[in-house]
Amino acid sequence: MDDVRDEFENERAEQAGEDCTPLDRRSFLRLGTAAAAVSALGQNHVYAQAGGQMSNVPRENWSSTLRYHTDHVFQPEDVAAVVKDVASTAHLRALGTRHSFNAIADSTSAQISMLGLKTIEVNASAHMVRAGAGVRLGDLAIEIDKQGWALHNLPSLPHISLAGCISTGTHGSGIHNGNISTAVREVEFVGADGKLHKLSRDHDPAIFPGAVVALGALGVITHLTVNVQPRFEMAQVLYENLSFDTLESHLTDIMGAAYSVSLFTHWQGNKADQVWLKYRVAQGTKPPMPATFHGATLAEKKLHPVGREVDATSCTEQGGSIGPWYERLPHFKLAFTPSVGHEIQTEYFVPLEKGYQAIRAVETLRDRITPHLLVTELRTIAADDLWLSMAYQRPSLAIHFTWKPEEAAVQELLPQIEAKLAPFDPRPHWAKVFTIPKDQLQRAYARSGDFRKLVMTYDPDGKFTNEFLRRSIL
Repeated sequence: MDDVRDEFENERAEQAGEDCTPLDRRSFLRLGTAAAAVSALGQNHVYAQAGGQMSNVPRENWSSTLRYHTDHVFQPEDVAAVVKDVASTAHLRALGTRHSFNAIADSTSAQISMLGLKTIEVNASAHMVRAGAGVRLGDLAIEIDKQGWALHNLPSLPHISLAGCISTGTHGSGIHNGNISTAVREVEFVGADGKLHKLSRDHDPAIFPGAVVALGALGVITHLTVNVQPRFEMAQVLYENLSFDTLESHLTDIMGAAYSVSLFTHWQGNKADQVWLKYRVAQGTKPPMPATFHGATLAEKKLHPVGREVDATSCTEQGGSIGPWYERLPHFKLAFTPSVGHEIQTEYFVPLEKGYQAIRAVETLRDRITPHLLVTELRTIAADDLWLSMAYQRPSLAIHFTWKPEEAAVQELLPQIEAKLAPFDPRPHWAKVFTIPKDQLQRAYARSGDFRKLVMTYDPDGKFTNEFLRRSIL
C-alpha cells in the first residue's frame, strides 16, 4: 500500500511543471492495484468547481486503468461558463465520458468536463442536428429517433460523449460507412483567446477537415452540428467459427456482406470465433439467415464478443430480431456497463487492401497475445478527408485489442505488434494505448504539418496542449 502511495505522490511531484514528461507505464493501473491505490490515496473522486457548487467527479478513466494528474475539474453547464473557465486557466484539457485509455485528456493543471452541455436541436429541413458536446451518443440517438432521424453509424459503445467521439475519430464498422466524425458539418469551440469560434464544412473548406478530429488541441468544443438521415430498422445475425483461410480471397466480400460487420477472434485455431452481421431491414422484410456464412455456422444463442462463457445480457439483441438502428449498431446496451469494465484497449488501422496480410502478421504472435487478451475485433471504415482521421484517404481495416488490465504485459506486447504491422503503415486510435513514436506518426499523416499550423492559429501558447499531444503529433 505504501509503495502505491509513494509511486503516485512521486509522480505528482514530477508532474508539478507542465513541461515534465509523464511516464506511460505509470499511466496504467493493474486491476488489483487500482483498488489499493484508491484506498491508499483516498482520491477516487475529486471535487470539481461547477458554477459555484462543488460536485463529485471521478479522477480515473472509465475502466479504472488510467489516473488523471489534476484535482481541478471545471463543470460548466453553458457556453458562458465555458468561456469563463477557459479564460481563468493557463492550461486545461477537455474531458468527456473518460473513455480514453491513454493520457490524451490528462492534465497536470486543470480539466474541463463538458458533460453539462447536452442540448439537442434537430433541423429537419436541413437534415442536421446540433448537439451539446457532452451528450452521450446513445442519448442523442434516442432523441433524434423519436423525431424520425438517425446517425449513419455508431461505435460499439453508445456511452461515449459526442465531442469525445468526434475529436478522436471513433467509429463503428462498414465498408461504406465513414467514422462518426465524417457526419460533422459544424464545430463550435472556445479558443485560447476566450472567444467562441465556429468552423463549418461549407464556409471553411480549407481548414475544416483539420478541425474535426482535432484531439482537443484547438479549444474546448461546446456544440457540434452533424448530418442525419431518416431513421431505419436493423437486425443482427451472428455466426461462429469463420476460418481465416476464407479471408485471403473474400475479406472484402465478408466485411461488406451487411451494413456493418465485425469479426471477433482470440487468435487461436486459425479463425474468427464470431461474425456479427448488422443488416438494415426494410419494412416488412427479414434479414438473411442461412445456416452457414462462408463456412461459419449460425449462432444458436445470444453471444458476448468476449466469448460464449460470458453473460450476454448487456449486448444488443441478436438472432435476427428487428429493432431501431440505435439498438443494433452498437454491441452493448446503453443501460449496462459496456464490454467487461476493467480493461485496456489498443487499435491499429491499416489499408483494407492489405488487411489480410496484416491479420496474418499479427497472428504470428498469437501465443504471446492470447494469454493477456479479452478479445480482438476486426472492423472496416470508409476513407475520408479529415486530416487526423485514422482512415484519412484510405479505406481501412481496424484491428482492435481489448486487453485484460495487465499493464506490464500490454506494454511489452505493443512494440512487438507494431513491428509486425510496420510494413502496413499502421495508424493507432488516438484515444487508445500505443507506443508508435512521434516521427512515425507524423509520416503517417500527410497533413500533420498543416494541423500543427492550425493549432498555432487558435492556440499559439499551448493552452490546450498536454504531454500526450507534444509526444505524438505537435
